[in-house]
Amino acid sequence: MTDRQRRRQPVPEAVDPDVDLHVPQQRAETGPGRTGPVLGAIAAGGALGAAARHGLSLALPAHGAAFPWGTFLVNVSGCALIGVLMVLVSEGGRTAPLLVRPFLGVGVLGGYTTFSTYAVDVSRLLDEGGGGSAVGYLFGTVAGALVALWLAVSVTRAAVTRVAVRRAERP
Repeated sequence: MTDRQRRRQPVPEAVDPDVDLHVPQQRAETGPGRTGPVLGAIAAGGALGAAARHGLSLALPAHGAAFPWGTFLVNVSGCALIGVLMVLVSEGGRTAPLLVRPFLGVGVLGGYTTFSTYAVDVSRLLDEGGGGSAVGYLFGTVAGALVALWLAVSVTRAAVTRVAVRRAERP
């Protein structure tokens, strides 16, 4: 089959929206017949991530007008971990093993982070008379998550670059 014929072939829809089906390594991860393993990886990862989040919420409970530190820490740390993962998977210079992104990114970190609880926490704070805490939490979580993501991506990119330079310097 020529390159021109290959380009005219319809590309199946990806199960994972982060997958570029034009990249052969990523195409092997999804597409026709791959839905079951991808969904299984997401479900297993989601169970682990949700269990970790639940454990943190038990360790740092929020009641009444108290600031929800557990949910805040989950969302900020989850965004940082997503930044690390995405740099390693997309810029690390190596192909990620099959199903790593759906398992860790969508499953574990998707189950771990919880912006739905964040919304409920804002509502609870408002209902309990903690308007100032609600506003601080509302904007602080978004700002904290974005800063954590940016820092994690920057540090991980620098580390990946340092490792690549060291590898290139080896005889």
